[in-house]
Amino acid sequence: MEEEVDVLVSEVGPRDGLQSIKRVMPTEVKHRWIKALAAAGLREIEVGSFVSPKLLPQMADAEAVVCEAIKIPRLKVLALVPNLKGAERAIAAGAPKLTLPVSASREHSLKNINMTPEQAIAQVAQLRALCDSLPAGQRPGIEVGISTAFGCTLEGPVSEDWVIEMAVMLANNGADSIGLSDTTGYANPAQVRRLFTRLFAEIGDKAGGAHLHNTRGQGLANVVAALEAGVTTFDASQGGLGGCPYAPGATGNIVTEDLVFLLESMGLRTGVDLDKLIAARSLIAEGLPGEPIYGFVPDAGLPNGFVYAGGRAAA
Repeated sequence: MEEEVDVLVSEVGPRDGLQSIKRVMPTEVKHRWIKALAAAGLREIEVGSFVSPKLLPQMADAEAVVCEAIKIPRLKVLALVPNLKGAERAIAAGAPKLTLPVSASREHSLKNINMTPEQAIAQVAQLRALCDSLPAGQRPGIEVGISTAFGCTLEGPVSEDWVIEMAVMLANNGADSIGLSDTTGYANPAQVRRLFTRLFAEIGDKAGGAHLHNTRGQGLANVVAALEAGVTTFDASQGGLGGCPYAPGATGNIVTEDLVFLLESMGLRTGVDLDKLIAARSLIAEGLPGEPIYGFVPDAGLPNGFVYAGGRAAA
């Protein structure tokens, strides 16, 4: 019987992490890395992006990665799709859940997916229709992350009213869940708490998770603020890999290892084994030799006598 969790940690390293690195991790190493992450207890992994290989050669093997990942028992496999063409490829590969980036910043939206925010919102309705046309049991879930929800490197401040208006439109257009992304690492805890509180008030159970970056050192503080607002799903990347290739300076996803430690030390069950998770870092070193990876917990180790939230003692 699978252990219950209080907070879902969604690993985005194989997609968000790898797409920000110029070198390409070999497909066979990706397969083993994803299996190791799942074996450590991660229940949801975003394994690839169905974008043009000409734009992101790092994601050219997305079909093969999805096909292998969906064989892993009890793992929720996510695939990012920037448009309907990408969605069709992901569906054909068997991806059970699709995630779309819809940017609140007009400039970032055009750079990232070559669409205005309004066009991207309209596309969600088209994707909903596509999924609904499939046989029952073969319809993937649709998750939307509102990118640059807390500010944009290209455009500056982003209106919170506009972010919430977008979320309502996305919910009405058929998205199953709508989360908020700090794509550029601009967010602060007060802003995170305020915006997620508004999101829950406006769209209820369609309010999704938080995708936070640690670009300016506020990533884990923002996690605590999101928890206080009711968020129970958080994206993170092993070793802090990743950023956004279309947002200058947007480095630094929050580190999965540090996030898991934070949550477990606060008494919140994640179902993740930190020793196994830290061991999985060796596959990044194998697939991308010399690539910098980060994390306070992997460097310092677990505290003596550390006990997981469920009462299990660390190895």
